[in-house]
Amino acid sequence: MTVIGVHASHEQVHPSELLRAVKRAEEVGFDAAMSSDHFSPWSARQGQSAFAWSWLGAALEATSLPFGVVNAPGQRYHPAIIAQAIGTLSAMYPGRFWAALGTGEASNEHITGERWPRKEVRAARLRECVDVIRALLDGEEVSHDGLVHVDRARVWTRPGEPPKLLGAAVSVETARQHAEWADGLITVNGPTEHLRKVVEAYRGAGGIGKLCLQVHLSWAPTEEEALTTAHEQWRSNVFAPPVCWDVETAEQFDVISEQVTPEQVARTVNVSADLKKHAAMLTEYAELGFDEIYLHHVGQEQDRFLDAFGEHVLPEVGR
Repeated sequence: MTVIGVHASHEQVHPSELLRAVKRAEEVGFDAAMSSDHFSPWSARQGQSAFAWSWLGAALEATSLPFGVVNAPGQRYHPAIIAQAIGTLSAMYPGRFWAALGTGEASNEHITGERWPRKEVRAARLRECVDVIRALLDGEEVSHDGLVHVDRARVWTRPGEPPKLLGAAVSVETARQHAEWADGLITVNGPTEHLRKVVEAYRGAGGIGKLCLQVHLSWAPTEEEALTTAHEQWRSNVFAPPVCWDVETAEQFDVISEQVTPEQVARTVNVSADLKKHAAMLTEYAELGFDEIYLHHVGQEQDRFLDAFGEHVLPEVGR
């Protein structure tokens, strides 16, 4: 059975409206939810930037859905603080929370004033953070001196069983690296052949656990509206690494995306007014081996998307 969840985009939607949306998602048949964790939106047009961890407590209380979040420990967040946050939510809502850990983006992390490290340094820093977080969630007292520093930290409030820690990856190489430590993997939609290589890299390196996919999509009653919405909201997000990792502000993203066309956005976002086409694409993703698929409608208005997919798409996907 494929879990079909909804992605809560804090960069785009006010947290009160986003909470109402995930409640609606549960009502119309979605199985789960996940949340972005940003300090900054990708564009001034998106215009929001709520604190994911505050919101997650409210969302877990307001629904019965399981939730996940993608987080980048090591710069904006000290790993001991992330371990405490994970421990609290998991203790309050046993079995309903997971976290995916990645190396992050400068647009969120530059706010500390620290130097933004090279990718290989960020990967090494993440690996240290994973070990710190796991040890703290296991109840150990942790001291550590490396790319991150920890002094006699202990997380006192913990769940009976530590939650799953997934690896967040876009590239084949990162997926392969995460296989060494992760309880599962999450990536984003892309060409089928690339996704197949990501899955094979993770599994081939011994990666265990669930495979999750975040799918960027735009649906509206007409193709024109679906494409217009995607272009207006998501054209700052078409840039491949390292650009998307290293640009620092929403204003800079808006400048470099001024000439991005709707057709370019449609290579990154699944744009269609045809609900059967969306259902077929989700089925194809499931057949690649993804256990959980999280749908991110890139428009700011969520109700039409939730109602339409609840009625016409979810029943069509093998669940």
